[in-house]
Amino acid sequence: MSGNTTGGNTLPVVRLSPVDILRLGLIGLRVRKMRAVLSALGISIGIATMIVVTGIPASSQRDLLAQLTALGTNTLKAQPQPDQQPPVLLPTNSADLVRRIGPVTTASALGNTHQTVQRTNRSDPNDSAGISVLATQNDLLQSINATVGSGRFLDAGTDRFRTVVLGYQAATWLGFNRIAPGQPAPQVFIGNRWFTVIGILNPMPLTPDLEQAVLVGWPAAVHYLQFDAHPTVVYLTARENAMEDVRSVLPATLYPQLPDLVQISRPSDALAAKRASQNTFSSLFLGLAGVAVLVGGIGVANTMIISVLERRREIGLRRALGSSRGQIRGQFLTEAVLLSGLGGVAGTILGTLATIGYAAYQGWRPVIPLSSVTASIAGALLVGIVAGVYPSIRASHLTPTEALATV
Repeated sequence: MSGNTTGGNTLPVVRLSPVDILRLGLIGLRVRKMRAVLSALGISIGIATMIVVTGIPASSQRDLLAQLTALGTNTLKAQPQPDQQPPVLLPTNSADLVRRIGPVTTASALGNTHQTVQRTNRSDPNDSAGISVLATQNDLLQSINATVGSGRFLDAGTDRFRTVVLGYQAATWLGFNRIAPGQPAPQVFIGNRWFTVIGILNPMPLTPDLEQAVLVGWPAAVHYLQFDAHPTVVYLTARENAMEDVRSVLPATLYPQLPDLVQISRPSDALAAKRASQNTFSSLFLGLAGVAVLVGGIGVANTMIISVLERRREIGLRRALGSSRGQIRGQFLTEAVLLSGLGGVAGTILGTLATIGYAAYQGWRPVIPLSSVTASIAGALLVGIVAGVYPSIRASHLTPTEALATV
């Protein structure tokens, strides 16, 4: 703290450092602790409300979006138009061509080997009617959101050999429930050859036709089953915001000479529902958060105005001792900002804990948007500034005589 004299008998002009102003701002909070606590509680409830009304819906939304994604919102299926004569033959490198499309994240192909499967070499071939024998690439599961229920899927170490993976329904029809570790693996008879079953898939509601399939590695199908290596269907996943764009270029990518002969599934209806839910939640967040902050700001402004009225003697004494109007404004503005800041921090902690607790109770993965936390703290400080402007100006305009008058 430093000062100088302006001349004559005038009092020295005192200059306060930021630390001094901070100490003055804390005076009102320390002297009137209960009022400070109640005022901070008011804005903390507002900020906690802001965290809760963003965090809980965000957690719920995340759980909902995960369920919608499981319905295939990012999946497309491409195949030749049915009953086309002569039949359309997709390129043997169809999956590689599709992967070159920018928004595509995964792509895999299946091909019909036109073979039948039998439980044993003495079984009636007609007993396996309805079970398809399909050549598959090793990355199929990622493209159709499927999982292995028992055993394992084909990989680079097994796709060249006579090994197969069964769809859930096909395994049931063939009399296999699971692959038991340490036990001899079951076998099936395909194309006059025995194939070893190394895995059984879980049910696949997105691709029920594959539940009735026997999947053979692509190289093994070519070598043992006379498969021509032309895919009959291509599955892919892509970024959801580019599904329509990917769908529009797929036919020309797979069959540029006659794109109309390639049939592309349309994006899942769940994608539209997912986008609608995102927009609905975003609007809800904005409205509720705005109301919460407004309520907190009004509470702080009210507290500071009352504080000015009750502390007129203090203001008059400080003005009589040489404090400038700017220092009075700084003191009360700092007090308002500190009050709001402390309430904001407490409200952020309270809202975060409430969100985590409620999400855990509902079985959701808690989501606390970082933007909400940052906006809560910044918003509390901004509210303190706005709420403290009028009271601080009012306090600074009180003359020593007026402030020291009996009230």
